[in-house]
Amino acid sequence: MAKPKLISLYSGAGGLDYGFEAAGFETGVCVELDHDCCETLRTSRPRWRVVERSIFDVPTDEMLEACCAKPGEIDLLIGGPPCQPFSKAGYWARGDSARLQDPRADTLSAYLRVLEEARPRAFLLENVGGLIYSGKDEGLRHLLDGIEHINQKTNSAYRPVVKVLNAASYGVPQLRERVFVVASREEETFRFPKPTHGDPEESSLSKDTSLEPLHTAWDALADVRPAENEDLVVRGKWAELLASIPEGQNYLWHTDRGIERAKEEGLRPGRPLFGWRRRYWTFLLKLAKAKPSWTIQAQPGPAVGPFHWENRRLSSRELCRIQTFPDDVAIEGGRTSVQRQVGNAVPSLLGEVLGRAIRTQLLGISAVRGDLKLMPPRRDDLEAPKSYIDVPPQFLELEGEHSAHPGTGQGNRARSRETTQELA
Repeated sequence: MAKPKLISLYSGAGGLDYGFEAAGFETGVCVELDHDCCETLRTSRPRWRVVERSIFDVPTDEMLEACCAKPGEIDLLIGGPPCQPFSKAGYWARGDSARLQDPRADTLSAYLRVLEEARPRAFLLENVGGLIYSGKDEGLRHLLDGIEHINQKTNSAYRPVVKVLNAASYGVPQLRERVFVVASREEETFRFPKPTHGDPEESSLSKDTSLEPLHTAWDALADVRPAENEDLVVRGKWAELLASIPEGQNYLWHTDRGIERAKEEGLRPGRPLFGWRRRYWTFLLKLAKAKPSWTIQAQPGPAVGPFHWENRRLSSRELCRIQTFPDDVAIEGGRTSVQRQVGNAVPSLLGEVLGRAIRTQLLGISAVRGDLKLMPPRRDDLEAPKSYIDVPPQFLELEGEHSAHPGTGQGNRARSRETTQELA
């Protein structure tokens, strides 16, 4: 029996594609503009057809021809249009941003164009949580209106189901939330798989005691050793302060409240170097072996984590493990490009989970037998946390009283933006 075939848009380094491959799909064509991403795909999956051009310059007929298919014959369309206009980071950096007026938001329209012209049996679209922020959901409304227009024009019956998924809830050793939109051309209502993993102490994840424990950074990384030629040294103003922060902590360790909590837990506390919540959560953030990783960043600054518990940056293979890429994937390009490619990807295991559900529910194909191929192993040889050092002398000049962040919309950036608007 032939494998169900898909078209992959905005393929990036292939995170979704590797997951759907594990779920028994065949990638007919990948459309991607970034050269390093294309080289990653070509190196890792030589059989896949990779089109290295902007989606705006690739006719849908060319994509279908690469799949040896006509309109209506392709099984699945997948893709995650670039999400900068809808990202939380972008929103907080610019305030009430234009979003749909941002030229990069046209990628949603390009996805809709291919959906209309290819008319796949089903589709999956992935994006950041900002796509559905209350009061800021114009991107989602644009998408849903576009799908309804396609239904009317092509006599299709796509009924999209929208849901925010946390990858850790499905076995990925990383806390990473993304929005998924799934629909069938034949009006079947997709039911997202129920979470299989959870932590009762985490309010963002299910407290169902029947769930398996979350997979951890140790599960993903215990057997990985960086390549000898990888430069993973942390640099910049704050580099030497990282070793003074325990595993699983960030700069908040060196705040008045962090000090109080350390004392309550009988730990050697930090020093009052910063104000409570005066910096981004990821500032000097370090992995904890016994917990999932925090979200891998695509473009981290020199002091932005998560960092390895050995006080260094994560290696290329470690980044891939946290994203549950198959071990035979080779990320091409320099360090900055590797981080961007992996940080922008969808965890492959989550793609496998969704791929299996789409096969059976929307395509009527028999379920894949056996356990999930990309699920990390359980490791019971957990090492004790690494020790942390005293604050290096050069940072002691920061010691003193620091005010906490005053609250949402009251920080220095927000006040500066208000002043600028008043003067305009």
